Amino acid sequence: MSDRRTEGEGKNHRGFVDSLKEFTYDHRQSRWEGSFHQYLNEVFSKHPEQHARTAHQYIWDMLCWYGRDIVENPTPVTRYKLFSEDLFGVDEALERVANYFKAASEGSEVGRRLFLLLGPPSGGKSSLVTLLKRGMEAYSHTDEGAMYAIKDSPIHESPLLLIPHTKRAEFRDTYGVEIEGELSPYTQKLLEEEYGGDFMKMPVERIFISEAARCGVGTYAPHDPTTADIADLVGSVDLAKVPEYGDEGDPRTWSWSGAVYAANRGMLEMIEILKVKREFLYLLLTLTQEKNVKVSRFPLIHLDESIVAHTNLEEFRKFLQEKENEALLDRMVIVQVPYSLNYREEARIYRKLISTTPSFREVHLDPHALRVAAVFSVLTRLRESDRENVDFPRKVRLYAGESVEGINEGEIQKIRDESPDEGMDGVSPRFVVNALAGAISRADRKSLTSMEVLLALKDAIESDARMDSKQKKTWVDFLVTARKDFYNRWVKDDVHKALFVSFEDEAQELLDKYLDEVEAVLDQRKVTDPITEEERDPDERFLRSVEEKIHVSDSGKQSFRQEVVRKAMSTFKRGERFTLDSHTRLHEAIQQYLFEERRDVLRLVTSRSRPDEESRRKISAVAERLVEEYGYDDHSAREALNYVTTLLSQE
Repeated sequence: MSDRRTEGEGKNHRGFVDSLKEFTYDHRQSRWEGSFHQYLNEVFSKHPEQHARTAHQYIWDMLCWYGRDIVENPTPVTRYKLFSEDLFGVDEALERVANYFKAASEGSEVGRRLFLLLGPPSGGKSSLVTLLKRGMEAYSHTDEGAMYAIKDSPIHESPLLLIPHTKRAEFRDTYGVEIEGELSPYTQKLLEEEYGGDFMKMPVERIFISEAARCGVGTYAPHDPTTADIADLVGSVDLAKVPEYGDEGDPRTWSWSGAVYAANRGMLEMIEILKVKREFLYLLLTLTQEKNVKVSRFPLIHLDESIVAHTNLEEFRKFLQEKENEALLDRMVIVQVPYSLNYREEARIYRKLISTTPSFREVHLDPHALRVAAVFSVLTRLRESDRENVDFPRKVRLYAGESVEGINEGEIQKIRDESPDEGMDGVSPRFVVNALAGAISRADRKSLTSMEVLLALKDAIESDARMDSKQKKTWVDFLVTARKDFYNRWVKDDVHKALFVSFEDEAQELLDKYLDEVEAVLDQRKVTDPITEEERDPDERFLRSVEEKIHVSDSGKQSFRQEVVRKAMSTFKRGERFTLDSHTRLHEAIQQYLFEERRDVLRLVTSRSRPDEESRRKISAVAERLVEEYGYDDHSAREALNYVTTLLSQE
């Protein structure tokens, strides 16, 4: 075994080394360098429009290059694949972000506005911007994303800026692309002194966007506003170079290390932008509107970049309170990036966060542990609805795409519109993951159940000094709601299915029987008994015993039955079978009906008071099925069985 493993590891090593060699070769081959004359003939002429893209166009093309598709959410939303594996539950916000770049790439006025991402802490703003940056870096290494610049330009200027203004109209007529902007003072000096003004000899090279190399990506994080220096953005005179060139006005003495220069042709990220001085904001707004900056001693410096800023809600509210900021707000495009309101997507966030943490890799979480935590999180982010039939648990289910009795799909967006600020506050994913980490560190085993997760969250809430007693009580109540309205149903469903191997067949038979009986009632006809073949009246007692499990009143039974039949007919017309998954409410009713019928058997099987051999065998079989088919381990399976037994004893 050891020799085979060593041999396999050797093959993997050789394969990886070969792949690195191939990567290095391709990387070297993709680098191009030549004169501007060669660039026009060999590179530019093949795809002129690709080389004349603005920064906004480049980012939009990158998003499209990664791919996109339309998903129902429940209304159609475009999902961009650049974000799909890292950001969950905020598809609408991500679509608005993409729409900004699309509109800006088409020359819309939004491209002349400062783009601001607004959202709660740990809501994904920084991750979103990071994905844009990483996406640009990867895209620049492709043929579609190839980018070229004047060699030795400190701001990676487009070679097209070398075309004199007197020739640009002819250039546009020849190639169909427009040239905007001027050469920087540095490059103009280089052209005159090194190449005698012969721009056709200016060297051009392919460049690759890289945040680390300060090429096409700039990042600015605010310092203390009282000590922040705008030179961090636009640079300053490098006094060490003044003796060499003899004049502070020589552009070669200027330090071109400012973040706005690094971001030219790409993107500038402004972290917590509203913490900076107002002069910083005006400089950035001028840059977005006019595509230039003004520094001492030099004429306007042309820069083409997309500025993506982000801040949290608290800073934004402070900014709103200052009346002099109204003009600045009018020149911003603001996209809210809220917390997720879909508990399924929220659980995916936790899964991703813990997947990179070593302590979690060795710990088993029961199948509902992250989901029940996610339900709690979503509950803290909701607003009360004015509708009588829309409470918090129903909202949670609606926002997760689940069917809720009495609410059709067309009403969901209206319910969302009632509370546009939902998701802008509440518990953060970081709070939940920290609570999970604390539970793991305290546990003496490598297994965590849903109930243990809820207890860990309760402990985190009660020990949090930032919360007042009222908020603590509200959040603890949400934990109770998550347990009673969601976890109880999920775990009972698991145990029920594990206990009865024939559950699906039994349930489908009951569903078919219910449908036959309902159709007979609505058609006012008799039912033929399948065994005796005698005709009888519809079994109203059976129908009501099923419907009462989901609290369908006697006065509401007619409309419920008509809805079921309509949905069944629609399913049959599509050539499909009407199954448990076809109607969520009826599924729940049938399940509860079966559960009620088998209640005594379940109590017997899960009883721990001197169980006989047959009971022990049944207990073992149910536990094994929970482990093998439903994602439990031995510890969480036993706890689930005991918990469900307790629930049944209380009913």
